Amino acid sequence: MDSRETFRAAKVLLVAGGLLVVGIVVGFILAGDWRQTPDVVAKEASHTAVTSLESPFTVIAEKTLPAVVTIETKRSVNSGSGQSFQFEGPYGDFFRRLFPEAPQTPQTPQTPGNPHGQMKIPSSGSGFIFDEAGHILTNNHVVRDASEINVTLSDKRKFKAKVVGMDPSTDVAVIKIDGPGKFPAVPLGDSDEIRIGDWAIAIGNALGELDGTLTVGVISAKGRSNLSIVGGAPSYQNFIQTDASINFGNSGGPLLNIRGEAIGINTAITPSGSGIGFAVPINIAHGVARQLLTSGKVVRGYLGIRPQELTPELAESWGLKNTKGVLVGDVSEGTPAAKAGLRVKDVITDFDGKQVDDVEQFRLLVADTPVNKKVELRVLRAGQPRDVYVTLAERPSDAQLQRAEPPSPSTWLGLSVEPLNGDYAEQLGVEEKEGVLVANVLPGSGADDAGLMRGDVIKEVNDKPIKGMTEYTTALEQARAKNATKPVVFLIKREDSTLFVAVNPGE
Repeated sequence: MDSRETFRAAKVLLVAGGLLVVGIVVGFILAGDWRQTPDVVAKEASHTAVTSLESPFTVIAEKTLPAVVTIETKRSVNSGSGQSFQFEGPYGDFFRRLFPEAPQTPQTPQTPGNPHGQMKIPSSGSGFIFDEAGHILTNNHVVRDASEINVTLSDKRKFKAKVVGMDPSTDVAVIKIDGPGKFPAVPLGDSDEIRIGDWAIAIGNALGELDGTLTVGVISAKGRSNLSIVGGAPSYQNFIQTDASINFGNSGGPLLNIRGEAIGINTAITPSGSGIGFAVPINIAHGVARQLLTSGKVVRGYLGIRPQELTPELAESWGLKNTKGVLVGDVSEGTPAAKAGLRVKDVITDFDGKQVDDVEQFRLLVADTPVNKKVELRVLRAGQPRDVYVTLAERPSDAQLQRAEPPSPSTWLGLSVEPLNGDYAEQLGVEEKEGVLVANVLPGSGADDAGLMRGDVIKEVNDKPIKGMTEYTTALEQARAKNATKPVVFLIKREDSTLFVAVNPGE
């Protein structure tokens, strides 16, 4: 290398070194006082790191807690009804079955001022204010049959509340408090946008006494239905599942997303699943609330069919390519479905432009459709697609529907069953090969009084072995035809034990 090349190399190194020094100086100037010592810079970097790791949930708690309320109720009952003080509230039936030998509350004596020996049973739950006027979303079972409702805010202010409306079919209720000024409110999100794995934050009055409890988890599943949940199952189920801890007393509180918006109403836990809770999606709850605020009741669309799941076996036997859609199991006379020409064995694949996936989703689609709206149904009939147009009517009450249809053997006793190869049996991990699975028990029915529970496997009916649905239906029809008022004896399998249960028919 000659002297000229050496000189050029030295100039390049000098320029590069100068740029490096200038960059360091400019960096210190932009960061603050460039004369700070390395120790000071290190301390500030450490402080910045700690700040950046601060929990995002603290901001959510600060913004949301003022609008989350504790709801305390009192319900009048006759002391002779056998109800227990410690077993009241939405989970009373569950605890009564866990502790059948627990002592009952002493009876209140009958007096001239209290001829029926009535007593007031306290209970508590949660709720959240969703507008500045003081309207509160909660669960129907939190305020059901309440003769007194008291609401406490996080700042310890107390209010008497009145019921605006209740909807047992979704377990949603709206109550209202009145006071000076505007109330803090929880913003409502969009539960249709949530994804499995999203953050989920639950707030409520845990265990009935730990108000303002915040727990964190994720959305672990969506669209849960046909659940065996503590406190009773609403007719329409499309629950959000979360592992954010939901405890007794959390019912009615908000389930929030990472933006602090309510995406659900915390509603239930499972007696068998530790750490799993369920929430009513806020889009369903808000739709119910709008109707309750407008008219005090919920009006739902009505089609007039009995939908059932299309099993792989049925699809194969009819030459269908897949199990998408719902099967029309029955069409009631004089209903919109009958007038539109729907038939038994039709498979509905699309409803009003939306793909039909399963029975529960289909029932929600129908229920959410405005009355008198004309909708298009895409139907497979004998494997061939066709379009059917139907104008929906208003859904009658459950009592009206029961009176309009002759009671089946299941409604006669207050229970419904499913085959052991169904989705519910798979969900529970049932290994029994013969029998039928109890899928639902009507509260207050003969089956409920006898202690039958969802998840029980029926092995015999009046000493007749039950292999599947055919034997079960035949055995019940025979029992009813022989003596409709005589108890029906079931042999059931519950977990690892078998036991006999005598079920008295309902009225």
